[in-house]
This record gives sequence, structure tokens and C-alpha cells, in this order.
Amino acid sequence: MTEPRNLAEKRAFIEEVGIIYEQMGMYRMAGRIIGWLLICDPPHQTAKELATILAASKGSISTIVRWLDDSGLIERLGIPGQRSTCYRIKPGAWVEIAKAKTAFHKPLKELADRGLKLLSDKPPEIRDRLDEMRALQAFFEKEIPLLLSRFQREYRERHMPDR
Repeated sequence: MTEPRNLAEKRAFIEEVGIIYEQMGMYRMAGRIIGWLLICDPPHQTAKELATILAASKGSISTIVRWLDDSGLIERLGIPGQRSTCYRIKPGAWVEIAKAKTAFHKPLKELADRGLKLLSDKPPEIRDRLDEMRALQAFFEKEIPLLLSRFQREYRERHMPDR
């Protein structure tokens, strides 16, 4: 992606990320913060800088960066010579979050197994809903870790060929 040429383009990008996050059931402001942290230079920003660029209150920024920090997507860091805490996208966070989300596939598969046992005397058309749920969760449980591992390997090969 080329660097956005002006602030209006950057603001449009930030807002698009915010809308996507909102559509995923999260806070729009979380998406806006992530959007800015993805394109800002330097890649770390203080809460005051975030509030200024996003035209948001310090309280809103404080609440959301705490939530994003707890989620593992961003991290706090201190910059030598700077008194304010800075925030940035945590390196490797996207894969770690994807891994954490895959942890739900096994319990969902086990729940489907229990449901199928409850319906063991029912005809297949009654059990199909649970059977499909179980099959999908088993598929994800097996395949997503392989995909993430492949992604990490290919990413390292492209971006860190000497390592």
C-alpha cells in the first residue's frame, strides 16, 4: 500500500477501520485507534496524540487503549526522554489473537458432541445442525493452527530471510 498523501485520506482510512471493527461487534473507537496506529509515523503514539488526531476525549482514549492493551493487540511502551506512555501495535499480535480465537473451537466441538449424544435416538435431519457445527469446529481446530504456522513461516521467509 502506498503512503496516504494527505490527512483527509488518512482520516478516511482510520474511519474505515473503525467501521469494520464496529461491524465485528467491537468499539468503533478501538478500530479508529488501531487504524491510526497502523499508519502513523512514528509507530508509537501517546494518549494525547491519539486524542488529537482522532478528535476524541482523553477519557475515551484511556478506556479504549486499556481495553486494546488487555486484548493483546497494542502494547504500552516508554520512550527514553519522554514522560508520557506511548502505545503501538504489538509485534506479532495479529497471529497471537488468531491463535487465541482458535481456542474456542475445541470446546464448541465438545459441546456439539454432547448435543449429538443427547439426540442420539433422533433422526439425522434433527441431528444435522449439531453435526454441521461439530464438523466445522473440528475442521477449524485442525486447520487453523496449520495455516497460522504456514503464515508465520512464509512471513519470516519474506521479511527476515537471513534469520
